[in-house]
Amino acid sequence: MDLIARLRAGLPGEVILTDPDVTGSYAHDMASFCEAGRPAVVVLPRTVEEVQHIMRTATELQVPVVPQGARTGLSGAANASDGCIVLSLVKMDRIIEINPVDRIAVVEPGVINAVLSRAVNEHGLYYPPDPSSWEECSIGGNIGTASGGLCCVKYGVTAEYVLGLDVVLADGRLLTTGRRTAKGVAGYDLTRLFVGSEGSLGIVVRAVLALKPEPPQQLALAAEFPSTAAACQAVCEIMARGHAPSLLELMDRTSIRAVNEMARMGLPDSTEALLLAAFDTPEPAADLAAVGKLCTAAGATEVVPAETAAESDLLLQARRLTLTALERVKSATMIDDVCVPRSRLAEMLDGTAAIAEKYGLTIGVCAHAGDGNTHPTVCFDAADPDESRRARESFDDIMALGLQLGGTITGEHGVGVLKKEWLARELGPVGVELQRGIKDVFDPLGILNPGKLF
Repeated sequence: MDLIARLRAGLPGEVILTDPDVTGSYAHDMASFCEAGRPAVVVLPRTVEEVQHIMRTATELQVPVVPQGARTGLSGAANASDGCIVLSLVKMDRIIEINPVDRIAVVEPGVINAVLSRAVNEHGLYYPPDPSSWEECSIGGNIGTASGGLCCVKYGVTAEYVLGLDVVLADGRLLTTGRRTAKGVAGYDLTRLFVGSEGSLGIVVRAVLALKPEPPQQLALAAEFPSTAAACQAVCEIMARGHAPSLLELMDRTSIRAVNEMARMGLPDSTEALLLAAFDTPEPAADLAAVGKLCTAAGATEVVPAETAAESDLLLQARRLTLTALERVKSATMIDDVCVPRSRLAEMLDGTAAIAEKYGLTIGVCAHAGDGNTHPTVCFDAADPDESRRARESFDDIMALGLQLGGTITGEHGVGVLKKEWLARELGPVGVELQRGIKDVFDPLGILNPGKLF
């Protein structure tokens, strides 16, 4: 019995897609420079039992399986391999439970981040992880890549909100990890092991997520600086003085000018860096005033605090438009994701500017400055082979710079295909050996998302 017949023996017909024109549309995520193969079949299960049947079939026939969510990723982690089963979890999209007493939500992997966020808000609760693609990205994908977002400086990343998981293993067995309780230290932390594993250890089919009380409406501040060094000094002072902003974002001159050109934001051409801070504390105006003084002392030429939520939204609009504006500069972009210690942030931004000059490219940087997580965006003409080559080389130089500064090659986008070589450099040979050993325990046949991470 062949693969399709085996799958049909345990699945409704409508969840199996075999038309090459349709299956080809599931071949890749949103990353540039990442190879993708052609899947043999795409399956869209709706139940745990259907996922188990798919994995049993894959194990029996030794067919690779590539798990997918909404495919908004930026590292090629969801890219298909030739002849694989693409296991899309978008149809498993139920919010099973929201519990205000235990402050948890129980969800399936296909739930969209924004849908969950709005649902828990109705109970006076808050799910903090908020990737920029939150209106499109799925919780399963967020778990697979350990996603972050704008509010991570105060609330942390996805890994800190995953309490427990149900995972279908490579051979079809169902594993339950973690807990529903506020505390728990029984055994090895397998839950955290699956977060960020990019579907290489198992298929997440249910998640228990921690929630927080919904905070007050945040107020924001924008500060213009004559240099990135001055803006980064302000970031260091804000954090060193013990402030807890709900958002602390930075844009470099290239990003500012791209947004100005697209949206006519009216920011002066002399602005070399724009720092955006927000607080969702009981007295946000007082916190903004204190941070405004620190910005002025660090050399800010203008500090504009918002007085209302509407004014805050206007101030933050430039940051939200950054990627769209940079995508207008050239036909293609590569978005890097290098995180460095906050104390080295200025060196990271200045070094990236030097790399842009070296390769004759436009590279705009926006950063979750409070985390030291930078997103250099390389703009290039995909139809120009030489410019594409320079774009890839500049991308590598940026990652090398991040490691040199004591950072990591990815703060929230994951490794996938794009950064496999760089993961090995960051981990070192002993680290790679041990991580491959863990992979072998969970996936001895090597059928789960092959070619990713290692």
